[in-house]
Amino acid sequence: MRFTRTSKALGIVAIAALALTGCGAGGGTTEGSGDATGDPNKVITAYSNEPQNPLLPANTNEVYGGRVVELLFEGLRTYDADGKPVNALAESIDSSDAQNWTIKVKQGQKFTNGEAITAKTFVDSWNFAANSKNLQNNGFFFESIAGYEEVSAVNSEKTADGKTTTTPAPTAETMSGLAATDDSTITVKLAQPEADWSLRLGYSAFFPLPSAALADPKTFGENPVGNGPYKFEKEGAWVHDQSISLVKNADYSGPRESKNGGVTFKFYTDPGPAYTDLQSDNLDITDVLPSNALKTYETDFQDRNATKAVATNSTLNIPPYNPNFQGEAGKLRREALSYAINREEIAKVVFNGTRTPAKAFVPPVIDGFKEGLKGSEILKFDAAKAKDLWEQANKIQPYDDSKPLQIASNTDGGNKEWIDAVANGFKNNLGIQAEIQPFAKFAEVLNLRKSQQLPGLTRAGWQGDYPSLYNFLGPVWGTNASSNYEKYTNPEFDKLLKEGLAATSTEDANAKFNQAQEVLFEDLPGLPLWDQARPIVWSNNVVKAETGWNGSILYYNITAK
Repeated sequence: MRFTRTSKALGIVAIAALALTGCGAGGGTTEGSGDATGDPNKVITAYSNEPQNPLLPANTNEVYGGRVVELLFEGLRTYDADGKPVNALAESIDSSDAQNWTIKVKQGQKFTNGEAITAKTFVDSWNFAANSKNLQNNGFFFESIAGYEEVSAVNSEKTADGKTTTTPAPTAETMSGLAATDDSTITVKLAQPEADWSLRLGYSAFFPLPSAALADPKTFGENPVGNGPYKFEKEGAWVHDQSISLVKNADYSGPRESKNGGVTFKFYTDPGPAYTDLQSDNLDITDVLPSNALKTYETDFQDRNATKAVATNSTLNIPPYNPNFQGEAGKLRREALSYAINREEIAKVVFNGTRTPAKAFVPPVIDGFKEGLKGSEILKFDAAKAKDLWEQANKIQPYDDSKPLQIASNTDGGNKEWIDAVANGFKNNLGIQAEIQPFAKFAEVLNLRKSQQLPGLTRAGWQGDYPSLYNFLGPVWGTNASSNYEKYTNPEFDKLLKEGLAATSTEDANAKFNQAQEVLFEDLPGLPLWDQARPIVWSNNVVKAETGWNGSILYYNITAK
């Protein structure tokens, strides 16, 4: 789901202003037109949905919780609108060998409760996140640090129904490669040299936590205390299934100083009413548009819309525990499903050109992207080939068509129309019934995936955490990775990722990562669908708005009147 951010580090994003059909006003930029001055006390209302979990940075790896966490907290680094890493709480981040790192932390920084932020704060927060007994979704992001395997250890066992369950079993409480040598110095030893490791340090998993969070994470997550450009308006500012209200943190002095008085996230289960609210100025900004508005938003919101290509993609994931998609027959069916999807037509008709058909498992705006990888021909629409492969599979093992193939998805994100189009393609080209399995909340889909209870397929997507090919591969498809909900595993894929991380040049690293993608094309644990040009629209109350490199609205940079 989310995002992180030295000079020649691996995978620094190369976001080009791609000219896409249907791009918004302003030549595809993300800034509004007109005078950018505004009322610094104005509170912005923004589209969102109920977060999946309590708001702990290392436990938040979905979009709706992530957008709140990133405003409440600040880490060692952040990212500018183009994906360039910018030091925030870090004075410096240095290494002479890419394995041993020294980080100097700015002094005088505090959480909004007055607690000082020191080197030890980061060390304690990272150890908490990595320790398996704390069940933090993003603990995987600390995998590179020496000693991670000991603190993250789990016991795995098969249940009677053949599923695998895990229980925390750490053999150490802290990572051996992590230490605070004084109040301002963090030393980090990695398990192997990784030239781009510091690029990750702007991602939310690496944010510092006050002592109260470590003492009682559940309670803290309902009323978090951070150090970012915003803070909770008051205790209880999170009204579940309704809204979260943030106000400007007047003590904040970092690179993301707010140009408005706060942000209230209003929760919607359908983008249609939100669009109507925007048109009547009862909502100020959204990054989720109903499908039928993709053809009209530029005229509906003249001079109040923008679109650009961003580091976000979509996939259709196939759980390996589904009997229809296991073994030799299952592999043929996965290929058939991919050939049966007319990505180009859906991108044009349903998305009005705000999507482009996927060419790989990573979006083209990421440095190192390569088109024409071995196996990527699977992404081309070919109805005859799809039908032939499906028939071959049925000769090996008949398909269980006792009920329609379900595609799990949240309905708030404007997903129904494209899923209906995909399902129709399956019906016409494969002769099978398929339908959406709808959920009002994105969190419900994630919980179903995490518990491995999907009856069919699921929509999935990835919004870059930090600008690197690896970020679209390791956290999503790596064995035991934080967002690998369907539990895909392949030793060759993991080996290529590790070799890429240890590479001494950007070119060598990206070559390994692209080889790893070829393994994914062979296994097809998910089907790449399309990459995004993210449209946003805003009300008459907003003077200026923009998105960042990965499509996230830069809420702190919104000016209003």
